[in-house]
Amino acid sequence: MPTPDHTDTIVALATPQGIGAISVIRLSGTDAIAITQIVFKGKDLTQQASHTLHFGTVHDEGRLIDEVLVSVFIAPQSFTTENAVEISCHGSPLIVKEIIKVLLKKGARLATPGEFTRRAFLHGRFDLAQAEAVADLINAETDNARQAALNQMRGGFSKEINHLREELIHFASLIELELDFGEEDVEFAKRSDLKKLIYQIQGFLTSLIKSFDQGNVIKNGVPTVIAGKPNAGKSTLLNLLLNEEKAIVSDIAGTTRDSIEDEIVLGGINFRFIDTAGLRETTDVIEAMGVARTYDKMKKASLIIYLVDLSNTNLEEIDKEMKALAELGIPYIKVGNKLDKADRELVENLATKGFIFISAKSGEHIEVLKENILSLFEVGNVKSGDVMVTNLRHYQNLLQTNESLTRVLEGMDQGVTGDFLAMDIRQSLHYLGEITGSITTDDLLDNIFSKFCIGK
Repeated sequence: MPTPDHTDTIVALATPQGIGAISVIRLSGTDAIAITQIVFKGKDLTQQASHTLHFGTVHDEGRLIDEVLVSVFIAPQSFTTENAVEISCHGSPLIVKEIIKVLLKKGARLATPGEFTRRAFLHGRFDLAQAEAVADLINAETDNARQAALNQMRGGFSKEINHLREELIHFASLIELELDFGEEDVEFAKRSDLKKLIYQIQGFLTSLIKSFDQGNVIKNGVPTVIAGKPNAGKSTLLNLLLNEEKAIVSDIAGTTRDSIEDEIVLGGINFRFIDTAGLRETTDVIEAMGVARTYDKMKKASLIIYLVDLSNTNLEEIDKEMKALAELGIPYIKVGNKLDKADRELVENLATKGFIFISAKSGEHIEVLKENILSLFEVGNVKSGDVMVTNLRHYQNLLQTNESLTRVLEGMDQGVTGDFLAMDIRQSLHYLGEITGSITTDDLLDNIFSKFCIGK
């Protein structure tokens, strides 16, 4: 994708697509106010103060399109630090289309995904990690996710990363200076002090890296597959967890032929529960496709609820299925269903294997199941100021930084020369710099901002 011109004026719908009470159209760029003024009838927007709101109408060559409210933001007092305008119009998709079309005719161009936030980053409004937090905040589905994104957007994470970089830059510059005096065998950077610093930095990096398990759960939720043989009660359990009739329940084996998904929040975590086709061999082509999709969903899940019909299963079958589940390497909870119809001897045997026993039909012991689910993903409440890694890109960069610093330590133990130490320190600085955007490329920015919505 060609790199867009970041000096012209862009326009996009900032509110969700579809019919609503109002829609907001956003413009940013040197000529944002002037272009809007061409199509606006009301006060002269070019003469108004920043952060003011004006009522008027939008016209296309004399044809009235809509009555609007226009917000004016004069550079650098805007999100992008450029001149910016937000037009609040009635929420008809036709009206939105007509207003954007006339603005394009007068000199604006359609924004690319995330281009407003990208401009804010390029103009120093915030760093790259904070820019990514903007998208996380928009997509937050739980209070924990909202607070984690807000903490990152406010710069707590970036502050810690920048502090680490400054410490390393100091030593890197001293080692680089040593290279200029190579023939005189001087040592400006004491190796003992450098080791001590790296141990401190790696200690902090380790805590950040460990926080990703919790941060990833908070940000992305937990895809949870309900798996088991046909008629084990998977659809009944899904309906009970969701408190609605989401899945068809039937005594006929093989009713669920594709996965059914929905989300609920438990303990501040978003769980995406997935009801799947029953695990069995079948000659029905469509059901077989559903079973294949079940295995695919299980491989991608973060948790599997393995459901057993206590009234119609034997230990041999269960042991065989548990062995297959263990080979997937994914956490799973063993649940015996239909407790009211259970074979008592089977229950006693399964109790020794760590099974939970419920009745999805009556709801008996469902709270026990929920407690067991949450015990695997205890995150607590995210508080203001907590520093946590929620972004996979940041996590990978932290791992790479840690590896580079380990090579520095190994190099000092092996007595390697300063130029090799400097090389590994520079590499660690590069990885840290990519997190905040102090070191970046157009390809990296394209990859990050392409995931944003058009009007952000």
